[in-house]
Amino acid sequence: MSKTLKSVPIFHTEAEERAFWETHDSTGYLDWSKAETVRLPNLKPSSTSISLRLPTSMLERIKIAANKRDVPYQSLIKAWLSEKIDTPHK
Repeated sequence: MSKTLKSVPIFHTEAEERAFWETHDSTGYLDWSKAETVRLPNLKPSSTSISLRLPTSMLERIKIAANKRDVPYQSLIKAWLSEKIDTPHK
């Protein structure tokens, strides 16, 4: 049984489209059973540069740990922070 889909309105701005989808369920407008998985290999997550003061001895220990793992120390710090915030607290 095929259901009739509603037509998606024409939006004049991205803000107008965003406001619409924030208040409407897409299942009435799209047939998700026909959706296909796509890969966007060149899409890079946005990042923000921050300044962080660390004791010199701590930074040296981090650099040593990164060197043992053969990764840049900034990448190791990001991985550790990600693990910490993704781990559920008790």
